[in-house]
Amino acid sequence: GARQQTNLCNESLMLEKLPACGKFFEEMMKKVDSRKWCNLTEFIMYYDNFTQCTEREANNASCFWPNPLAEGFITGIHKQFFSNCTSEKVHWEDPPDEILITLILIPVMLTCAMITLVVWCSKRSDIL
Repeated sequence: GARQQTNLCNESLMLEKLPACGKFFEEMMKKVDSRKWCNLTEFIMYYDNFTQCTEREANNASCFWPNPLAEGFITGIHKQFFSNCTSEKVHWEDPPDEILITLILIPVMLTCAMITLVVWCSKRSDIL
């Protein structure tokens, strides 16, 4: 029988090649105003090239992608460029009292009406 040869992941080769991807991404990000680093539309093409590069280098080293080492490298790049990008927290507020009372009373009134209807129908079961 024929045996399929499997290549083992050469982690050291991959870790040697990944910084070139990071360096290229860093050079491209210099073209973007740092105040716009949190706006993905400003650098999406550079980021896409960066991820393709990391995937290609991992595959060239016979490693699957993503893998823990590549993820660690990508996380480092994220910390370098996007550490100040935080999502704004949504401030929830109660609706005005008129709306709140209406939203509470409608289900209560419907429940009372349904109970009344069930009781009335059960007392008149002889007719139904």
